[in-house]
Amino acid sequence: MTLPDGLRLRRAHPQDLDDVMWLEHASFPTDAWSASQMSGELYSPHGYYVVVETTEGGAPTIVGYAGLSSLAGNPVADIQTIAVAADQRGKGIGRVLFTELLDEARRRGVHEVFLEVRADNPVAQAMYTAFGFERIAVRPRYYQPDGVDAWVMRAELATTPDVGPSGVGPSRVGPIGQEALDG
Repeated sequence: MTLPDGLRLRRAHPQDLDDVMWLEHASFPTDAWSASQMSGELYSPHGYYVVVETTEGGAPTIVGYAGLSSLAGNPVADIQTIAVAADQRGKGIGRVLFTELLDEARRRGVHEVFLEVRADNPVAQAMYTAFGFERIAVRPRYYQPDGVDAWVMRAELATTPDVGPSGVGPSRVGPIGQEALDG
């Protein structure tokens, strides 16, 4: 999966906090994370955050971000967050971000990934289902102050390094900035 022209995927840095928080508040106006929470995620040794930014028209602008949390040696990871600017949705940016998080989980030896998604977000639910996630539980009134339920979703990851993001087929994805070697 590739990004549209004029966009690039890169690892997030703590210096991205202000731009990420702007998008966080635009995407989640009633239940946005605090700057302190997001900063903790960007600095965490267990986290892996990526952004998609513009590459044309002056200074880069972050139009999407996503994060994964996984303790070293733990075969379980959590998708912490994912957001795409409203004017950039429908272009595959969310899928690129999500694919990168799952690829990083595989690189870390993760076998199981969990996430929560709002029960009133069918677009995100459909994307996660397309990646092999299944709803395993509901957390009533999880998202506050809206009182919206969360679906807890889970997927098992294939453990072989030559498996692509859908769990089947070859993947040539290496860490951002590197190309995996063809076998």
